[in-house]
Amino acid sequence: MSKVYFSIGSNKGNRSGLINEAIDKIDIAIGRVELKSNIYETKSWGFNSNNFYNICLLIESSISPDLILNKILIIEKEMGRLKTGDQYNDRCVDIDILFVDDIIVNSKNLIIPHPRIQLRKFVLTPMLDLAPDLIHPILNKSIRQLDLECDDNDQPIKID
Repeated sequence: MSKVYFSIGSNKGNRSGLINEAIDKIDIAIGRVELKSNIYETKSWGFNSNNFYNICLLIESSISPDLILNKILIIEKEMGRLKTGDQYNDRCVDIDILFVDDIIVNSKNLIIPHPRIQLRKFVLTPMLDLAPDLIHPILNKSIRQLDLECDDNDQPIKID
């Protein structure tokens, strides 16, 4: 079984309800949810819009990273996410794979660890709830250290 960390965000509609729905779908389709961070509110990142709610999860899964990605894309589509290319935009749900154990994947469709973890407080802050000592397999730094070095000035606010 692999330990898989996800980030989930939402800035449309009932944000906490949508996040909980995504968590339930992940639990059924991908693997058992072991841990959930607190939910945090942050400003949108990369564009101006409604604030996001963000959470990180740890799950255990026996399926491959590529299949995990396929299942995430299905969940996002079922929940109304419209992909509009590489640009940032409002979304009812956004699910990112952050880590799968300590593996490194760099393919056309999937990059693990997520390539922008170290730039985003909205990911690092909830990850501190789950695994502050987890070592990034490429940067060789802990989540705690990445958080301390992060230049993102938008400090997430815990809402639950």
